Amino acid sequence: MAKLVFIRHGQSEWNLSNQFTGWVDVNLSEEGVRQAQNAGALLKKEGILFDQAYTSVLTRAIKTLHYALEGSDQLWVPEMKSWRLNERHYGALQGQNKAEAAEKWGDEQVHIWRRSFDTLPPLLDASDEGSAANDRRYAHLDPKAIPGGENLKVTLERVIPFWEDEIAPKLIDGQNIIVAAHGNSLRALTKYIENISDEDIMDVEMATGEPVVYDLDENLNVVSKKKLN
Repeated sequence: MAKLVFIRHGQSEWNLSNQFTGWVDVNLSEEGVRQAQNAGALLKKEGILFDQAYTSVLTRAIKTLHYALEGSDQLWVPEMKSWRLNERHYGALQGQNKAEAAEKWGDEQVHIWRRSFDTLPPLLDASDEGSAANDRRYAHLDPKAIPGGENLKVTLERVIPFWEDEIAPKLIDGQNIIVAAHGNSLRALTKYIENISDEDIMDVEMATGEPVVYDLDENLNVVSKKKLN
């Protein structure tokens, strides 16, 4: 039986300032560092030994993974970074304060953009300042694959191929896996492996820095799930 651990990155500087972050590469806050270190201590106490680690190409998730592995004496574990594990792209909302966005567009509209499964936010054009098309970490991608904004449905569609190609085969092989990523990329994976409906997944919360531990059978069915805190 394989173990799969999800960790949403620790609190970021923009979580703290209540800004839409998405693909913007912001750092962990001091509290976020503490949360990530605590995750490592919890994993060490749990005694989970990892074979492979995965994270996004965004600093807050990468650092969370490293703190968690270091805290569990497993910093040596092989890791792979992929843009497919990035946070949902919030389009033109990125960088905006959430309360100010609600004043500008209205509470209801912002709530729909944040919580609807298939409603896109206002999109960024590839030529706009802040577009990921100008970031060299995505230079190897087909420009058509670089989003100007995403909803959870689109996020799911880019995350699942990575699950199928990279993560699932190792779990089937009995390897223990840790994935340090983001609220919405992990929500997408959670929806997929737990078979959660489009409506119900929007109410699933991923707490910053909290390890979620799954036991999976040989068919990748969930045998048990628990949160470490």
